[in-house]
Amino acid sequence: MAQFVSFESNVEVLGGVVLSIIDGMSEYKEIGIKILEDNGIKNIQSDGWYSLQSLLDAFKEISNKLGEPTLYLIGYRIPENAVFPPDIDTFEKGLALIDMAYHMNHRNGDIGYYKYIAVDENNAKVECKNPYPCEFDKGIIASMSKKYPPVNIGEDGVIIILDEDSENRKNGGDVSTYDVMW
Repeated sequence: MAQFVSFESNVEVLGGVVLSIIDGMSEYKEIGIKILEDNGIKNIQSDGWYSLQSLLDAFKEISNKLGEPTLYLIGYRIPENAVFPPDIDTFEKGLALIDMAYHMNHRNGDIGYYKYIAVDENNAKVECKNPYPCEFDKGIIASMSKKYPPVNIGEDGVIIILDEDSENRKNGGDVSTYDVMW
């Protein structure tokens, strides 16, 4: 599966995630609202449920019109609007609980997953099998590092790199893996 294609047609996403798109578009909010409406997502309520494929179609249009940096900013805003578990207090725990949050904000079928893999005290991998764009996932991971700064952070901060030597959604694969270093 590539980016922007839901695994199943009946999957829905919680309105808080949709509102993150608008919030993450900063000065382009009106464009974001129009793109969402053009893709069938209107009158957004934070506790409402919306078609994931419609949202992904909007993401694709946003990517085409405004570029990947906008997708990153949208992902970065997700922890501010989406439902997240309450017991996150460290960066590592935040990375590990992205999957739980993802499942709290999606329903009705195969939605995929986020998998945290600890490598050592300053390195991890995050495996993402979902239909969202890669830059969106990078934004979520980066946001967790700002919200819960790692204890042993190096002078370069947190570095997030898509493993482009392996299968990834940008090249039509099912899974994208990120090396996370701090």
